[in-house]
Amino acid sequence: MSDDNDDHYQAISCADYSRYEMWILHGQRLQLAWRDARGQEYIGLLQPLDLQSRSGQEFLIARPVSGGDTLHIRLDRILRCNPDET
Repeated sequence: MSDDNDDHYQAISCADYSRYEMWILHGQRLQLAWRDARGQEYIGLLQPLDLQSRSGQEFLIARPVSGGDTLHIRLDRILRCNPDET
């Protein structure tokens, strides 16, 4: 699933970007809520894998812990993100 489209990307703070990098390096699972390009909201427990930049936009690459396809979530569409404590 890719969340790439033409609407204006709003960069996230450097501090938030650094947190995603830290969680990826430590293998920290995340409780994430996000919105796709159509406005549909999702909530899931994800394993973050990488951060990518393309076409002036930044994405979190993650896999649902329950299985399924790798997700490409645009960082400015993440509504909430918390480390999983389980």
